[in-house]
Amino acid sequence: MNPETVLLTAIAVSFGLATGSFLNVCIYRIPLGLAPWRPARSFCPACEALIAWYDNLPLLSFPLLRGHCRRCGCRIPYRYPLVELTMGVAFGLMAARYGASLEALKWCVAASMLVALFWTDLEHRLLPDELTLGGALAGLAFAAFLPPVSLIGDFFPEAGRAFQSLAAAAGSALLLAVPLSFAGWLYKKIRGPVGLGRGDVKLLLLIGAFFGAERGVWILLIASIAGAIIGLAYIRLRRLDPKTYGLPFGSFIAASGFLALLGGF
Repeated sequence: MNPETVLLTAIAVSFGLATGSFLNVCIYRIPLGLAPWRPARSFCPACEALIAWYDNLPLLSFPLLRGHCRRCGCRIPYRYPLVELTMGVAFGLMAARYGASLEALKWCVAASMLVALFWTDLEHRLLPDELTLGGALAGLAFAAFLPPVSLIGDFFPEAGRAFQSLAAAAGSALLLAVPLSFAGWLYKKIRGPVGLGRGDVKLLLLIGAFFGAERGVWILLIASIAGAIIGLAYIRLRRLDPKTYGLPFGSFIAASGFLALLGGF
């Protein structure tokens, strides 16, 4: 790795850590209907005291504070440093792989959306439209400037590259989301409980727009297998009722997409 790449990667890691800090704000505030930017400074959810800048340094402040609020002593969830570390690694890897390019930015944005959605669904059983639909629109926006993400673009051989790419991204999003939406509706009609939430369908729009239909199918398959195995094991260990327990399937989709992003497949 040459010095320029090392420097670029280090800068990307720094931006990733800062992005992770911001995502932690979004993960907490958006499901509660709060704006991520108001108040501008972070605050303790327990005592509502504003957090000083030196107590809000990515990765560093958590061990320095020993995982507790300086003012009230409330425990800080381990999710905060985990998200920061995850984003630092993801941004650094994208910079090392793609350099200072639009493609690197695209996958950094995708990683940010997927990590935030993983935690919002895991903690709140919610996949906010700001992240799912906003992420899908971001994927379409990137498609206008990057090569097609799916073979669907081949159906328009006479069209320009930008149109082919947009058609591929939009078509992939619909190909993933619409059948699953119908399957969820049919399951509800036959069995009663909701089989697939609307948030999961909207998340599939994001997956299709960024990854394409072909990769999206693999992501969905991996998420389904992992969800079935891990979900069943969790239900049995906790002795929960499988008829009433709501599996955060969106978290499995987001995690599978994130792993596909890191693996580059």
